[in-house]
Amino acid sequence: MSQSIQLQTQGRKRIPGMTQLLSKRPDMFSLGIWPGYYSKAKGAKVWDLDGREYLDMSIGGIGACVLGYADDEVDDAVTRAIRGGVACSLNCPEEVELADLLCDVHPWADMVRYARGGGEALSIAVRIARAHTGRDVAAFCGYHGWSDWYLSANLAEDSALDGHLIPGLAPSGVPRGLQGTCYPFRYNHPDELHAIVAKHGKQLAAIVMEPVRSEMPAPGFIEAVRQMADDTGAALIMDEVSSGFRYCLGGAHLVLHKVQPDMAVFSKALGNGYAIAAVIGKASVMQAAQKTFISSTNWTERVGPTAALACMKAYAQRNPHEKFARLGQRIKKSWVELGATHGFATHAEGMDAMPHFAFDEPDFLAFKAYFVQCMLEEGILASNLCYLMDAHTDADVDRYLAACSQAFSKLAEAKKAGDVLARLNGAPAVSGFKRLT
Repeated sequence: MSQSIQLQTQGRKRIPGMTQLLSKRPDMFSLGIWPGYYSKAKGAKVWDLDGREYLDMSIGGIGACVLGYADDEVDDAVTRAIRGGVACSLNCPEEVELADLLCDVHPWADMVRYARGGGEALSIAVRIARAHTGRDVAAFCGYHGWSDWYLSANLAEDSALDGHLIPGLAPSGVPRGLQGTCYPFRYNHPDELHAIVAKHGKQLAAIVMEPVRSEMPAPGFIEAVRQMADDTGAALIMDEVSSGFRYCLGGAHLVLHKVQPDMAVFSKALGNGYAIAAVIGKASVMQAAQKTFISSTNWTERVGPTAALACMKAYAQRNPHEKFARLGQRIKKSWVELGATHGFATHAEGMDAMPHFAFDEPDFLAFKAYFVQCMLEEGILASNLCYLMDAHTDADVDRYLAACSQAFSKLAEAKKAGDVLARLNGAPAVSGFKRLT
């Protein structure tokens, strides 16, 4: 991997943190052996800078490529749009067509605003909710990006975000004046939201939550959240950036609990890897966007809406969520069985389309890195999670699970010998947000 490692060294010199996305940093897998950069990607295959081919059973473009890499239908539509001009002094008609389609799929929604990334779209949604209510405070459940409104939760308590997917997020650069404007509550713990409402209900502008992440909603939980939003007048915002298009065409909330939010936010899978995000919502709330300034040149370009339209139309024809459920359940079951066979107490959780596993081992991050290493030796990009794409086949999963079986066997040998660190060709994986030097 000489070319890849060399470029990682150069990337760390020129780009703070080496990458634009924490989840793609090589130290999240195993620094020193993870390829890091690609030359080509197609279907479920990736080629590194040295021409090595891998079956990608890892993060699937961080969940963005729901159909698979370089999907022909989406790419053909985008190519035609590029030939017709990506941007000019007028607006592209695709944004209206996409708004109609999103509202048709989500009948409770009336209007749409666009961005090009999930984090900024969530910032837009929270801004609209604050403009709509005239209030400042937000309550949240789950991971919602990098923006000041979210990271401000760590101003008062530096571990407030630790239970929301990524620990160690320091609020450096977030204005101290935002302290007390954002409060977390845990999924399936309506009592924690109730406590926030009891203290801040009159100042509550928004309740932001993922409809699902590692666990399914307990009976009555989402309904209780909806009721508290109604009681306080806060806008309920469903963050569908990760969960959208995993259970159906559109938001997971359509099938998991059928509670209607006031707004929902989509990105990632919406464009199958192309940059597009959408905030959809009820007209009574969305019109507040006209009371505040939300505007950007690149939110008007043509590629994003074109990709989203093509992706949604292809999704409607293929229904990949049915494959995700079948393959994801098989993978989770196999992880647990392999763990039991080889002496690891293994927990497999998450959406079927995006499952993950962990061991009850104090040095799990070293075992994770060794697992990554063993799978790379079999020509497979893998970690302790697997984001499924429509391009994945049953044969791909057969190959993946066979490699998992061999890897778990090697991990068991390392555990018995007590020398997992000595077996690593790279560094142990890291957890959460840490400085990359």
